[in-house]
Amino acid sequence: MLDYRFIKENLDAVKANIVARNMKADADLVVELFDKRTSLVTSLQSLQTKRNENAAAMKGKLDNDTRQKLIAEGKSIKEQIAKAEADLVEAEKELETAARQIPNMAHPDAPVGAVDTENLEVKRVGTPRKFTFEPKDHVQLGQALDLIDFDAATKVSGPKFYYLKNEAVFLEQALVMYALNILRKHGFTPFITPDVAREEILAGIGFNPRGNESNVYALEGDGTCLVATAEITLGGYHSNEILSKDKLPLKYCGLSHCFRKEAGAAGQFSKGLYRVHQFTKLEMFVYCLPEDSDKIHEQLRLIEEEIFTGLGLPFRVVDTCTGDLGAPAYRKWDLEAWMPGRNGGEWGEVTSTSNCTDFQARRLNVRYKDDDGKNKYVHMLNGTAVAVSRAMVAVMENYQNEDGSITVPPALVPYCGFDIIKR
Repeated sequence: MLDYRFIKENLDAVKANIVARNMKADADLVVELFDKRTSLVTSLQSLQTKRNENAAAMKGKLDNDTRQKLIAEGKSIKEQIAKAEADLVEAEKELETAARQIPNMAHPDAPVGAVDTENLEVKRVGTPRKFTFEPKDHVQLGQALDLIDFDAATKVSGPKFYYLKNEAVFLEQALVMYALNILRKHGFTPFITPDVAREEILAGIGFNPRGNESNVYALEGDGTCLVATAEITLGGYHSNEILSKDKLPLKYCGLSHCFRKEAGAAGQFSKGLYRVHQFTKLEMFVYCLPEDSDKIHEQLRLIEEEIFTGLGLPFRVVDTCTGDLGAPAYRKWDLEAWMPGRNGGEWGEVTSTSNCTDFQARRLNVRYKDDDGKNKYVHMLNGTAVAVSRAMVAVMENYQNEDGSITVPPALVPYCGFDIIKR
């Protein structure tokens, strides 16, 4: 959430940012409600001063008429204060509701665009493999090698669920352990996080817990949801806390299941494991000082590059355009791996990393005590270490062989115990 005063003092820039992000929000309403709240606060403070003056006057030596007059006046002031406090509470709610619709400001270098096709490629690592045979997609490979069963999962759980079988089970665990060890080397504290979070934590991170546009599964009756990413549970870990400045940055990584409705996601680009309702993901999350967030954002992207370079997968890095950033992100980098089975060979997103500045911290009330003694909001960043289902798509399709087998990337062999998957 943006600071209210920032919105008022930078109204034109905030409105232009909303347009650039292709979002709907009413910045003028926020300013109007902010001014209303300020006026109510001033009125309430004036009434509280009158109440104190009335109470002081009551302590003196008074005749009966004066005392009765002061008592009546005090009663009237008390009623006015109660109404003013109620009006202020209501105004605070209206202001917060309107302000939560305002997206974070975008980095000045973020490309302006409405959809992901307008993202800007900034780097390419590796060269897509040239096959001497017609490559299969991961669905064909997985079914032929008895690694994935979509039909049984549809019968048991519904569309866009899946069973992993045989060597694919070890491959998933290998990807997790491979990435975990890289993050341990970089000083991340590992977590296995809950798969459920309170709605207020989701809202604080920037997810819409309910409604037709929500991408998360809400659990009825208890105000909780299944998490769509460990960003939610790691981001909520220090909610309503004041962190020690000398402990920052805090670098966490969380392993969790991720549950997403993926409403409207259909077609070739969502085939098989690429877009599913449940998957395993290892997520990076950092709490840091504001002056360090740009540098740390770059570090998170380089760790993602290290992970996929180590897997021997060709990928490119894209600077995400304003319309594809999502409300909390100030800037976002995506890694897109080459997927030979995707529409005859295309890039597909496998990771992203976002600098959300203090946008989430304001909503979750995560602060640190600065050297001047004031409590200030931390900056919060997140990044995918490995989303296992999409990483598996890239591994299976890039490492397939003409005889239908799949070679295991050398970096994963120590974790899964075999170097090839055969019929």
